[in-house]
Amino acid sequence: MADTIADTRRLFSKPQNLNDAYGPPSNFLEIDVSNPETVGVGRTRFTTYEIRLKTNLPIFKLKESRVRRRYSDFQWLRGELERDSKVVVPPLPGKALSRQLPFRGDDGIFDDSFIEERRAGLEQFLNKLNTYSRTSTPSFSFIIA
Repeated sequence: MADTIADTRRLFSKPQNLNDAYGPPSNFLEIDVSNPETVGVGRTRFTTYEIRLKTNLPIFKLKESRVRRRYSDFQWLRGELERDSKVVVPPLPGKALSRQLPFRGDDGIFDDSFIEERRAGLEQFLNKLNTYSRTSTPSFSFIIA
């Protein structure tokens, strides 16, 4: 029988510098939803949210972008993804129909605490889509660019 000896030498890798350790990852996509603004008066009043995208992924033409979108734009995106996708699309924060009733003691859907709760929910929705790798769809690109 031939003697076989396992090769136990260490692999040599290049030394890591500060840029390698603390620089941006090789592939990343950061999505933030921030700066809610309520515009309009009366029945034409609505809130928009700023979506900030920062990436180095080649599927995106712009490496950084900022757009403003309303809740209905997110509903459209979810509907498009459900229609085109074979997997479950994460839920959006609720519509809060009870907050739209007249004669409430607060601002309803325009109350600061509700707007912040919805902002956080919309950001979570987009980041879950990012996690599920559905970002290559044209409909996702439309909502952030």
